[in-house]
Amino acid sequence: MAVSSSLAISPRKLRSDLYSYTNQNNSKTPLVISLLSSLINRTLTRNQRISRRASTASYSSCGRGKTHIFDCREIPDMTIQSYLERIFRYTKAGPSVYVVAYVYIDRFCQVNPGFRISLTNVHRLLITTIMIASKYVEDLNYRNSYFAKVGGLETEDLNRLELEFLFLMGFKLHVTVSVFESYCCHLEREASFGGGYQIEKALRCAEEIKSGQIIVQDPNHHHHQFGRILF
Repeated sequence: MAVSSSLAISPRKLRSDLYSYTNQNNSKTPLVISLLSSLINRTLTRNQRISRRASTASYSSCGRGKTHIFDCREIPDMTIQSYLERIFRYTKAGPSVYVVAYVYIDRFCQVNPGFRISLTNVHRLLITTIMIASKYVEDLNYRNSYFAKVGGLETEDLNRLELEFLFLMGFKLHVTVSVFESYCCHLEREASFGGGYQIEKALRCAEEIKSGQIIVQDPNHHHHQFGRILF
């Protein structure tokens, strides 16, 4: 599902939404949710095309390993947009939490190349990464049991997902200012092109960041790598 142009989500609005959000004014769904939903839905569509081309045998041999823990028996009857809105409605996690969760999903796909986001694992992956990102970003957080209830899981299941995710990520959860800014840049591109920017534009954005054409706040100018979720 692409972001409709009628929403008129501009990069400026997104940036304002990310940096001016306060708990006192948290009734409106953050713009980042619609953009993240658009990105993930396009990733799902692309992965479904890949899966149709590949045989079941070849896909199962891709080295998924322990990532199968995110697969659920039945596909949840809820769109990505609705699921993200539900998480926001009951947790009030700020927009920056969703950007950091976006970073974690991208890293997860990079370090686990046999993993593909699909309808059977995307909901579990989202609630897990958002919960972990919330713990990283926010000062105060709900218990795992509350996140589990919001996400439609048993507490024990979410605990296992969190632990497995952390080990599969090598506990690499730190997000620098420059990395955060670069992912915001991609979300801004998503807003600029109505949820449908092309690979070439995303690659150009990445190259601009690496070459220093886009100013970031981190003086060390760490290099960042963009993985499969971005496209």
